Amino acid sequence: MASIPLSLFKKIQRIQIETTHLANDILAGAYRSAFKGKGMEFEEVREYQAGDDIRSIDWNVTARMNHPYVKNFREERELNVTLAVDISSSTRFGSKQQLKSDLIAEIAAVIAFSAIKNNDKIGLILFSDKIEKYLPPQKGSRHVLRVVRELLTYKPLGCGTDVAGALSFLGKVQSRSGVCFLLSDFICPDYSREAAVIVRKHELVPIVVIDPAEKMFPEMNLVSFVDLESGAAQIVDTLASEHGLEQSTQKRLEDQGRMMQKLGTEFCLIDATNPYLPQLRKYFAKRHRGNQ
Repeated sequence: MASIPLSLFKKIQRIQIETTHLANDILAGAYRSAFKGKGMEFEEVREYQAGDDIRSIDWNVTARMNHPYVKNFREERELNVTLAVDISSSTRFGSKQQLKSDLIAEIAAVIAFSAIKNNDKIGLILFSDKIEKYLPPQKGSRHVLRVVRELLTYKPLGCGTDVAGALSFLGKVQSRSGVCFLLSDFICPDYSREAAVIVRKHELVPIVVIDPAEKMFPEMNLVSFVDLESGAAQIVDTLASEHGLEQSTQKRLEDQGRMMQKLGTEFCLIDATNPYLPQLRKYFAKRHRGNQ
């Protein structure tokens, strides 16, 4: 931490303070209820009580004590949580006060602190059109601070977006089932095959961050635009293209949304115009209701 610029250190410190507060006081309960442990762990044997499931009776202890006893289990809480974060060039765009990349990093930090708060392990995959950085899941505050630092300081080598490659990499490095938060603007080629493989073992949570200018051009007449990923330039009549851009963005999100629903999950849509925390809480609450 000492080797990085003071301004960046202060930014990391601010995000640590703010996201720890959010994770502890606001989001942790929603996170915990939405993502449960995958197994049950034996805790104790106790006397049978009215209403207990007879299938939990420990017949060996019951025979010795001449009185019914049951096995008591508790949820195995610990999860492997992986943040697969898109750091492609298209995320370095923002028409408001914050770039999509900064918003994605802050959302990822909140999820990371929520995971650590709930005794889960947290890992990180940074990807563009290649795998840029991988941190295996670990526990502890020092590790989560390293995750946040990488989110804020890593300089990507690639420009494009390969979600399929990121999911394929996750399948290779994570043999144990867990939760994968996939954070991106999802401006990318098809990844349905790789997503279908991942959901067989992991719980996939796709979080899409959208800037308002991606749905509607500001009225500026003829403007020269440069594709952040390919570098291609084009003159666009913003007044004539407004409706077409909105339709194109809507269709892209709807097509991917339907694909995710077929796989048993759905997008968490984060509109950069509005505060992200209520949007996250609403999504987590909906997942919790669906898990009941």
